[in-house]
Amino acid sequence: MSKDKKTDKVSLIDQIWNFFSSVKLAVIVFALISVTSIIGTIIEQQADPQKNIMILKKFFGESAAPYIYNILDSLGFTDMYHSWWFVALLFIFAANLVICSVERLPRILKTVKEPPSALASELFNSMPIREEAVFDDNVVKVKEQTLSALKKNGFKTTVFEGEGNTQIFAEKGRYSRLGVYITHLSLLAILVGAVVGIYFGFNGYLNLLEGEQSSVAYSRNENEIPLGFEIRCDDFDVSFYEKSDTPKSFLSILTIIENGKEVLTKTIGVNEPLRYKGITFYQSSYGFSPSMSSLFKFKITLKNGKTEDVAIRFGEAFIIPDTSIKGTVSDFSPALAIDKRGRLFTYTDSMNNPAVFVEFTEHGKAVYNQWILKRYPETWSIPAGTVEFKDLWGAQYTGLQVRKDPGVWLVYLGCLLMSIGLYIAFFMSHSRIWINLTHNKGKTTLSLAATTNKYKTALQRKIDKIIRRN
Repeated sequence: MSKDKKTDKVSLIDQIWNFFSSVKLAVIVFALISVTSIIGTIIEQQADPQKNIMILKKFFGESAAPYIYNILDSLGFTDMYHSWWFVALLFIFAANLVICSVERLPRILKTVKEPPSALASELFNSMPIREEAVFDDNVVKVKEQTLSALKKNGFKTTVFEGEGNTQIFAEKGRYSRLGVYITHLSLLAILVGAVVGIYFGFNGYLNLLEGEQSSVAYSRNENEIPLGFEIRCDDFDVSFYEKSDTPKSFLSILTIIENGKEVLTKTIGVNEPLRYKGITFYQSSYGFSPSMSSLFKFKITLKNGKTEDVAIRFGEAFIIPDTSIKGTVSDFSPALAIDKRGRLFTYTDSMNNPAVFVEFTEHGKAVYNQWILKRYPETWSIPAGTVEFKDLWGAQYTGLQVRKDPGVWLVYLGCLLMSIGLYIAFFMSHSRIWINLTHNKGKTTLSLAATTNKYKTALQRKIDKIIRRN
């Protein structure tokens, strides 16, 4: 009775083993991972529901979109890469790869480790490639020339001497059969790297006003993520194409502060991130949020070439050097425009075309006033020289994407291994050649048999060269 139970137990183990070693399982799981990843790419992860509902409206219509979103949200597609079922698919795929490799690898290793051996004469005719040639030279000379030609074509050789017969064994690409297992290992490295990134990394954001610093980032659901140091935005600048509101570039100057000391300062832009202690800060967006502490920065240039930089707050005044004229900022527009009737208006809340209205007085009496636009030098002129509006500092914020992925090096390693494995698997072959040399009536007969696991035509071309002994 106990024997039957033991047999049943072994049978169950065999069933589980056969299930995980199935190629069909690999195809199904890989297809599921691919399809769900496509959905996870379309649906923005950990995002505001309204964003995804707007996306779904394009596919399913306005009325169906909220219901589709609720279904996807309940199934975990709005935070797919942290869902239990997606991680389970990764583990199943990894288990399938490991078990498939464990089951098939020993046979391949046995072939790879098999020592060179002579081929029995009765097996020559069973080889898929066979050739024969007759030479006037003696066996020793033909052997030397043939060995030289084999080595020139990349083959490793072994010579077996017999009575009245010399056999040469040549082999190339013995380890090419392991290419597929290197590819399996690369996939495992990528999967492990992905899981490490999911559970030990994060993907957040941080909006920093010019002059502000923070020791935390924020997840999409507004949870704080400690950084372990502080980051400060020293300045932000956006440049536009000439006479256009299309941004050409936007740059942030960031400083890392640790234990009260500035340890790193870097200017970042799109595709030029800041990396520190495994955390990467990407330039992703920007915005406008002025306050009474924001500083209007001007550069005053007199006609004699003298320059002076000033920074004042709203309502404060600056003095034109070598004069008694004061300039006071009394109005501001982040994006000034003129309508068809000649009236000024602000057309957006972003700093697309910032302008300040400066009132100039002398001894308390108004002398002139004008709008000074940052992007239009022709508005900077005053009787004493020019007043260039440089910036409204402390009014713009930089939007940073903050990522930590401790598994990324495993992913990179996996990609490197995959390239190596695919190259070996697809572009290298395991080829074996046996050559019998026999001497008869002053001539040497060369009989050749060969086999390869792929690229038979390429091997045939090499054999032709070897027979010609070049």
